[in-house]
Amino acid sequence: MLLKIRKIYDNSKGRYGSPRVYQTLRREGLIVGENRVAKIMREWGMKARSARVYRRLRKLRDDLKALPNYRLEAAKPTAENQQWSSDVTYIKLGKKYVFLAVVLDLYSRRIISWRLGESLSANFARATLRDAFTTRQPDSDLLFHTDRGIEYRAHKTQALLRQYQVKHSMNRPGQCTDNAEVESFFKTLKGELLHATSFVTMRQLRKHIKAYIEGFYNTQRLHSGLGYRTPLEFEGIN
Repeated sequence: MLLKIRKIYDNSKGRYGSPRVYQTLRREGLIVGENRVAKIMREWGMKARSARVYRRLRKLRDDLKALPNYRLEAAKPTAENQQWSSDVTYIKLGKKYVFLAVVLDLYSRRIISWRLGESLSANFARATLRDAFTTRQPDSDLLFHTDRGIEYRAHKTQALLRQYQVKHSMNRPGQCTDNAEVESFFKTLKGELLHATSFVTMRQLRKHIKAYIEGFYNTQRLHSGLGYRTPLEFEGIN
């Protein structure tokens, strides 16, 4: 059993803790207790990677309109492309910081578009959103949720949302947990990929983020909130 647990742990590059290792064993048809898996991993020093997430600081502009949190009134999505969420985080690259923007489908937790850039702007966030529209072609009743960052309140971004007839929802003031799903993704990404790893170039960082999102997070990682299925499985894609 130790060898099977070690293989699953190593295949996840140290990203899986005992709950996901246990669920993987079950998917493979092996009968084992969850407590036993946790004990074996603890005894052999197999611990999931984790890291603290630091938020970027923003200057708010009063001339850009903030919107209510319509997610508070909305029903939980029952299919993809009903509700999306987006945010931007920063990543340290050498002596500077670069920015990662993502758009996440709240139904399946799938990252449907992402961009890495050296500067944070409305054009940067808007381009990530445009990629998502191109890839998914959602209906006009889409609810799109973000925080209150100026890159999402900017006139250009609002014009794009109007073009696709999207309803824009925003966090309540000071309530970053209103966008918990994307916050959770950033925490997972930083803990499982970036923690204790140094990247020198944008090309290197982009390559590893692409491999993580498209080759692991969307396609292989078991999500507890999805009943220990992958986002693609949850959308019915094999």
